[in-house]
Amino acid sequence: MQFQKEKIDGLQQELEPLLQAHWEQIALNKDKIKLNPAWDEYIKFNNLGLIHFYTVRDKQELVGYFCVVVTKSLHYKDHIFATCDIIYVKQDKRAGMTGYKLIQFAEQDLKKLGVSALAINTKVHAPFDKLLNRMDYNLTERLYTKYIGE
Repeated sequence: MQFQKEKIDGLQQELEPLLQAHWEQIALNKDKIKLNPAWDEYIKFNNLGLIHFYTVRDKQELVGYFCVVVTKSLHYKDHIFATCDIIYVKQDKRAGMTGYKLIQFAEQDLKKLGVSALAINTKVHAPFDKLLNRMDYNLTERLYTKYIGE
């Protein structure tokens, strides 16, 4: 497995099958909220240095990704925080600590960028808490959502 940081520009076509599989596996309200990435926004954020995109490849095939938003904290101006936008590894590639290594690779890069804290969210119906606990992450918040659209 090869772990690397990549620019999202140009990866869209390669990402789409994984994003679709990811959406099918974990998305809620699928009948109301369809997968439709805002690629132009991702590219804009990438060009501003606000999005960092980490990938895992097996023999050149994209098999996983971890995208974080990196910003100066609004509450703690002396710190830079990284927040998970999306993380996924193909189900048949999760053995061998692939997810662990992907997160660890991102952590190392984010530390070099001066990031103080990394937040990773998980879905209640598809958790990977055991992995995060093993990596010394702490459960610090609960997030409640409600579909309020028409």
